[in-house]
Amino acid sequence: MPVMPPSGLTCLSLFCGGGGLDIGFEAAGFVHAACYEILPQVAGSLSLNRPSWAVYGGESGDVTRQIWGQFSGIDVMVGGPPCQPYSQAGQQHGKSDVRDMIPTYVQAIKAVSPAAFVLENVPALLHEKFRGHLDAELMRPLDGAYHLHVFTLDAAWFGVPQARRRAFIIGFRSRSHFDRFTKPRPTHRLPFAKPDLVTPPLFGEPADALPVCMGARQSLGLPEIGFDALAPTIRSGMTGPRYTTSVVSGQASQRRWTELQVWPHGVNRTRAGAQLFPTPNGYFRLSVPDCAVLQGFPGDWRFPSQAYLALGIIGNSVCPPVAYNLAKAIRRAFG
Repeated sequence: MPVMPPSGLTCLSLFCGGGGLDIGFEAAGFVHAACYEILPQVAGSLSLNRPSWAVYGGESGDVTRQIWGQFSGIDVMVGGPPCQPYSQAGQQHGKSDVRDMIPTYVQAIKAVSPAAFVLENVPALLHEKFRGHLDAELMRPLDGAYHLHVFTLDAAWFGVPQARRRAFIIGFRSRSHFDRFTKPRPTHRLPFAKPDLVTPPLFGEPADALPVCMGARQSLGLPEIGFDALAPTIRSGMTGPRYTTSVVSGQASQRRWTELQVWPHGVNRTRAGAQLFPTPNGYFRLSVPDCAVLQGFPGDWRFPSQAYLALGIIGNSVCPPVAYNLAKAIRRAFG
C-alpha cells in the first residue's frame, strides 16, 4: 500500500474495530476526524498504533449515544456495522438481532450528511432474505439524498492470501461523484483459485499483466509441499459465546488448513512461542503475526498481548489492502 500524498479529504470512522478500513483510507491520503468503537480493548489497540488520532472507546465509542452534528462537512463516513445479524455464524436473525446497527449507521449518515459513505458487511447482507430489511432501513431512507453503488470484493483480488469476500454499499451525494466512481480493479490474479474466486475481467488487460496473488504458504515463507492455496477466511471468535484461539470457521475451512499443512488451533501470541508447542501432526502452528499477514495488515502493526483479542481484531477487520484500493477509487471520484 504505497502511501499517497494528502488528498485534503476527511474521514469519520464508525464501528472502526481494529482499524482495517482506517489503515487503507489513511494510506490513500485521507485524514481521520475521529474513530468510534464500543469495545474499549479494541479501541485501545487502534490508539496504540495511532496515538494522534481521536479514538473513542467504551461508552464514548457507542455510536447510539453520539450527537453527530459536530462532524457536518466530513467528506467520507466509513463503517462496518456488526455482521452477526447477517452472517451464518451469527444465525442470520437480521432485524430481530439486537446487534443490527444498520439503522443506527443510517441515522448517523443523515445527521452528518457526508459527501460520501462506505458501508461494509458480509455478502449475505445482499441476499434475498434481507432485501426487504435493507430496502426499509437504508435504500428508502437515503433515497433522493444519495446515489448508491452496491458490489462485493474479494480480498485476494488485491493480493491478500485469503478467501474473503465482503459486500460494500457506497453512497455519493453528488451525481457527478457517483458517475466518476468505478469499482476497484483487481491488482492480482489467482491461477489456483476455485471457480467462485476467479479474477474478474481485467478491463482489456492481458491475463498475465497482473502479479499472482501468493498462496498462504508462500506468504508465510513456508517450504514448498507441492500445494498452495488461499487461506480460508480467518475466523473471529471475540464476540462469540467463548473466547477462542482457533481461526477455523467450519469443516471446509478445516479441510483447507489440512491441505495447507497448517495448524489453525491454539494460535500463539508470537512466532517464537508457536515453535515451542509442536503440533500433533507436525504441521506449522499459526501465530498472531501470521494471521495478520494473511489478513493484509502492515508488518509494523501492533496487537494486544492476549492472543484471543488480537485474533478477534484481525478476524473482524476489513483487509487493509481492500480498504486502500476502495479509498483510492473514492478519491478518484472526488476528482
